Amino acid sequence: MTKRLLQAEFLAFYILLPLLIAVALPPRLMFPLLFAMTLVGAVLLHLTPGFRWPDLVYGWQRIDWRFVLGFTAVTAGVAVVLILLTRPGAFLMLPRHNPELMLTIAALYPLLSALPQELIFRPLFFRRYGGLFPPHWGAILVNACVFAFAHLMYWNLPAVMLTFAGGVAFAWAYEKQRNFPAAVVLHSLAGIIVFASGLGIFFYTGMVERPF
Repeated sequence: MTKRLLQAEFLAFYILLPLLIAVALPPRLMFPLLFAMTLVGAVLLHLTPGFRWPDLVYGWQRIDWRFVLGFTAVTAGVAVVLILLTRPGAFLMLPRHNPELMLTIAALYPLLSALPQELIFRPLFFRRYGGLFPPHWGAILVNACVFAFAHLMYWNLPAVMLTFAGGVAFAWAYEKQRNFPAAVVLHSLAGIIVFASGLGIFFYTGMVERPF
C-alpha cells in the first residue's frame, strides 16, 4: 500500500470517523458504531504486513509492576483532586450509591472497553500507520492526540484531557516497552479509577450536550 493510501486510511479511521460520531450521531448510536469501528480496526490490523496476533499476548512476565503501582497512585490522586474541584457532589458516587454497578464495571471494563480500545489505538496505529509520523515520542504524542480526539464525542474538556494523558502512558507502555499487556493493564486501572472516583460522569453519553 502506498503512503498516500495509508494517509487517507488513517485520516478516515482516526479523524473523520470519530468526528462523525461526535457531531452527527445521537448518543444512543455511539457505542454500536464504536463496536463496528473496533471490528473494522481488527480487520485492518489482521491485514497489516508483519503483524501476528500471538505477538499481543507476549509481555505479561515483563510488566513493571512498580511502574503500574506508581501510575495507579498518581492517577488516583489526580482523579480525586479533579473530581473535588469540578463536581464534588459526584465524588465516589458509584462506590457509595451503587456498589454493585461499580463492581460490574471493574469486572467488565478491562475486557469490553480497555482491550478493544488498546487494540485499535496501539497495535493498529503503530504497526500500520506509525511510519507516517516522527519516530519514538513524536508518534507517541500523535497517538495520544488521536486517542483524545476519539473522546470528543463526550463534549467536555476533562474527558479530552484525561484521555490525552492516559494515551501518552498507554502508548509509551506499548511502543517503548513493546508490551501490549502492560498497556491494557494501565488502561484498565485508569478506567476503573475514573468510574470509582466519580469522573465517570464525564464519560457518560446520557450527559452529552453538544455545543450546537
